[in-house]
Amino acid sequence: MHTLAIVNQKGGVGKSTTAEALIGGLSVLGYKVLAIDLDAQGNFSYTMRAVQGGKTILGILTQEITAQEAIQHTPNGDIIPANKALAGADAMITDTGKEYRLKEALAPVQSQYDYAIIDSPPALGIATVNALTAADQVIIPAQADIYSLQGIEQLAETIQPVKKYCNPALTIGGILLTRFNPRSVLSREIAVLLEQLAARLGTRLYKASIREAIAVKEAQISQQSLFKYAPKAKVTDDYRAFIQEALSIQWEVQ
Repeated sequence: MHTLAIVNQKGGVGKSTTAEALIGGLSVLGYKVLAIDLDAQGNFSYTMRAVQGGKTILGILTQEITAQEAIQHTPNGDIIPANKALAGADAMITDTGKEYRLKEALAPVQSQYDYAIIDSPPALGIATVNALTAADQVIIPAQADIYSLQGIEQLAETIQPVKKYCNPALTIGGILLTRFNPRSVLSREIAVLLEQLAARLGTRLYKASIREAIAVKEAQISQQSLFKYAPKAKVTDDYRAFIQEALSIQWEVQ
């Protein structure tokens, strides 16, 4: 199982949307995919149609249940849903080895899936550290604004110690430009800066970029994958191109 963590401590950059698109796009390609929602807001869980009130990722992090017990089989795919109480996870999860809880829990279910997609919270706490420790690769969604540049630099400072002490094999797959307007001069200038930042971090700015589109919000409201709700939309083509690019990079690495 190849595990991808979608990470950026800045909110509103398209983390959940990117996670949802990866689930939908990889499923269309025939892969078996597990969704994991580590964000207390639970947007990923909502779109995936997870049932509220059941066993969640929090029970896994507190070692009360197994991953197999927490997996829900929904019309949109398999998911380990979020819990609102995740917002207090830093205070609840303090024991030695706390960084490895998710990685250890996923080990018994690895053979059931080709990919696991982790939607992480907009914060650099224990939930995000668990995502980074469990992941093979990080994907960083970013908007074309100066705050995204600052956020990615801060994230890189978190990734380095996790890689050193918890997960030496962790790599940054790339930075994905979201809500991009190619006609905007500012967007194009920020894209150049993001490309330079990616090079400094030893990664890449994906060639594919994701445009702003109402179809994204409509698909989320209807609790459907973009690939089902709007398969011919331009934004769906954007995500399709991104997934193909990400897969080709993965194959090159392997």
